Amino acid sequence: MNNVVRTSLLATLITATLITSQTVCAEDKDREDMHYIGLLVTTLNHRSIGDLSKEAAWGNVGTLVLGGHISDLFHAELRAGSGFKDAKVPKGDLTLAVDYFASWYIGVHYPVTDYANIYGQFGFSYIDGEAKLKNPDASYNRQFKDLVGDYPDSAFSMSWLAGLDFEILSNTYLVFEGGRLFKDTNSEANTFQFSSGLRYEF
Repeated sequence: MNNVVRTSLLATLITATLITSQTVCAEDKDREDMHYIGLLVTTLNHRSIGDLSKEAAWGNVGTLVLGGHISDLFHAELRAGSGFKDAKVPKGDLTLAVDYFASWYIGVHYPVTDYANIYGQFGFSYIDGEAKLKNPDASYNRQFKDLVGDYPDSAFSMSWLAGLDFEILSNTYLVFEGGRLFKDTNSEANTFQFSSGLRYEF
């Protein structure tokens, strides 16, 4: 009889503890109406460059993120970035410089654990950059001539991102993400973005 009572009491206590802890976690993770700021280092991968060899090149920008949670699942944000390392195309004398960009996104995020979330977002970007070509008359540079000048030729483009964040301190997240920043409608070149950094929510 005592064993039955003890077992029932223990089961009740465990159940109550689990329900309480889940309620506390849910309250702790309530992100609606919270805002956030982030600082990321972003690597740009320029692909399909040139009419013939479809080269790839890598550059770097710094990205500032400002956003807010519309609800527990949806968020909206603004991003601004500035280049600090130009991309040099390997098989040629072409250099691609992204001077600055600005993006607007709306997205959805979903918790996969108590401390980690996955997210995806879609939006639009404005990009200001330049393509420079040394030795334009060299035969190996001919495929890049159409790129010289403003890069990308179409300043506005659709953008998307997918990412994963980990809460390493209270309301402070380590972020890893990747996606497309823009596609140049003139040359069909794609530029993808891969970022990591910190985001703080308040």
